[in-house]
Amino acid sequence: MKKATARKAFWVILSVLLLLLLLDFAFPFKPQISYATQVTDRNGKVIHAFLSDDEKWRLYTALPEITPLLSKTLIYKEDQYFYYHFGVNPFAVARAAFRNIFTGKRTSGASTISMQVVRLVQPRKRTYFNKIIEMMRAMQLELHYSKEEILQLYVTLIPYGGNIEGIKSAALLYFGKSPQLLSLAEITALTIVPNRPSSLRPGTKNDALQLARNSWLLRFEEEGLFEKELIEDALQEPLQIKRLHAPRHAPHLSLRLKKQFSGQPIIATTINFQSQKQIEEQVYNFINRRKLMNIHNAAVLVVNNETMEVEAYIGSANFHNPFDGGQVDGIRAVRSPGSTLKPLLYATAFDKGIITPKSVLNDVPGNFSGYEPENFDQRFNGPVTTEFALANSLNIPAVRILKEISTPALIGKLRKAGFKTVDRQAKELGLSLILGGCGVTLEELTHLFAAFANKGELRPLRYVKQSGQAIGENIVSAEAAFLVTGILTKITRPDLPTNFDNTYHLPKIAWKTGTSYGKRDAWSVGYNKRYTVGVWVGNFSGEGVPELSGADTATPLLFSIFNALDYNSPRGWYQSPADISTRLVCPATGDIPSEFCTHSVPGEYIVGVSDFRKCQHLRWVFTDPAGKISYCTYCLPPTGFERKAYPNLAPELIAFNEVQKIPYEKIPPHNPDCERVFYDGAPLIVSPNEGSEYYIRKDEPQQLQLACQAANDVEEVFWYINDKITRKTKPHEPVFINPPAGRVKISCSDDKGRNSDVWITVKRM
Repeated sequence: MKKATARKAFWVILSVLLLLLLLDFAFPFKPQISYATQVTDRNGKVIHAFLSDDEKWRLYTALPEITPLLSKTLIYKEDQYFYYHFGVNPFAVARAAFRNIFTGKRTSGASTISMQVVRLVQPRKRTYFNKIIEMMRAMQLELHYSKEEILQLYVTLIPYGGNIEGIKSAALLYFGKSPQLLSLAEITALTIVPNRPSSLRPGTKNDALQLARNSWLLRFEEEGLFEKELIEDALQEPLQIKRLHAPRHAPHLSLRLKKQFSGQPIIATTINFQSQKQIEEQVYNFINRRKLMNIHNAAVLVVNNETMEVEAYIGSANFHNPFDGGQVDGIRAVRSPGSTLKPLLYATAFDKGIITPKSVLNDVPGNFSGYEPENFDQRFNGPVTTEFALANSLNIPAVRILKEISTPALIGKLRKAGFKTVDRQAKELGLSLILGGCGVTLEELTHLFAAFANKGELRPLRYVKQSGQAIGENIVSAEAAFLVTGILTKITRPDLPTNFDNTYHLPKIAWKTGTSYGKRDAWSVGYNKRYTVGVWVGNFSGEGVPELSGADTATPLLFSIFNALDYNSPRGWYQSPADISTRLVCPATGDIPSEFCTHSVPGEYIVGVSDFRKCQHLRWVFTDPAGKISYCTYCLPPTGFERKAYPNLAPELIAFNEVQKIPYEKIPPHNPDCERVFYDGAPLIVSPNEGSEYYIRKDEPQQLQLACQAANDVEEVFWYINDKITRKTKPHEPVFINPPAGRVKISCSDDKGRNSDVWITVKRM
């Protein structure tokens, strides 16, 4: 009989279990919870929070945020046998049923934490039938979730009245702290509010809440739940609660990531909260002091060079200022970069071996197929070194280098660096690209300069916490990056802000400034081994300001941020790569000294890459003893001549010297009796431009300028229109003509018979 009874009991239990499993399969319980999005800093602190889709402050509480103190208090108060039952406590159910039957009213609900989770996820009317459903669902919950996960759900869903749900939301909005930082007194207060949300509402019923809290603390003491000293401290702790605003730091980044990671309850960013808050205040105060100058906004991006994590993201001076476009994200706004792309250009030229820091470039007027750039100060410096040209952000040398490298080659570099707008504009870009004739964002620029800080290696920016090291690729070589860094570290340059020279407030950084056309954008991007910081200052409306400049507007903010972030950085400075060496070069050209060079200076170069040209700043010329005429090898007499060194100047430099009345040693006129025909060194026609169309009014015909650049031994040039001579002039004397309509051939010949032609089209309007 006993065996038969046991067997029947076994089959009954097995049948019940199978039935439960069948019901679980047929009616699965999968809690679908709409969480409020919380954005955290790199340490897990909530820096920004958004309401859930159903307008609730329902912040997901992670398991590490449920401290033993919180867990112990909740379980004691709500469900002391939580870890021992299977979702339903049969003894509590029996006790509640007995009391309800014999008292005639509900005196106890016997709800476990698991059952409360079910009710919070799927609210129903309080009936006996629905109670049975809750029990069944609670057992399903226990079947698929661990006790810790069920407690986590409960902690996240506890109602606190209004639209506040969960311990984390309550801790943040009432105490301004995360659950891990709550004291026993604060935990006790929060655990009793859900039972009486109206009479114990935090912030308005603090006195009643404090009395109820103390009553529970005394009960804990009687039960020996916590140490006596801990409870005594909790009883003495004042209860100061008020409804706080949800955190709203890093608003531009938070909105960006919320859109990118839609539906994710916690977005763990790489933001350093202290740096973010400090720089937000710096930018706000900085712009407030400049509003009288009609400068209303700024944006700042801070990147940790070692990890490529973004530690501060300030999209505008004041997100809550609607009048000045505060909600515009200046980090991603497309603006003109001014001169900030020049370091990439020069680094590319270093890698191609075209130039070295000591190479001499001509900063003189030039015409590049109709494009005639000028320097920011509208002055020209003549021959300058590459390091001087970059440190002083000269425009003409940069355009000459870009022409030699080619615009598509630089665009290819920018594409590789992730410049999206440049990629879209590629077909329309020309030489003006290097002076700001394209669109970039502060994010792209800061990312590029972080590559210089990382020895030329471009690695992706990180906005959210990730494991592992980002894989990058070299945008320029480590050697080119080192040479550029050395130049950008110099402080003897015009873009050093006023009052910053010879001061201990000057940070040890490499930096580059830029000012867009019309003074609409001021840029300053700098780096050391630890950080790269990008700064943009201007107006989102695009309005220009005469006082706006990268040097005097953006750089002071850049320096201030670096001094706050990494003053006197202990990381040291960059060490020279193995393939960077030093050689003696001629200061006149930056090339290897030749027989003409009387002294030399040390200059860095890239081993195996930099060109080994011999200096040719002078050349031998045969003249008569009086130095009145020169001879070529064809007409050189047997005797009665001398060999003398003369400057070997480029035509554009000769033209500059002539216009500026700068004296230079000219090669004597060539022997007039020589019958040799020369081919090399023909005059360069700089106006008009080859293949261009010119529109001339019929009623007021304009004159077309003819101009050329010739060698310094040329005395006269001859201009021809459709092969008919028009004018004989000095090489650098401009000529004005009224050309015929149609396709016109313009020719220029020098006194050695060398000739150049261009074709243009003239149309009458």
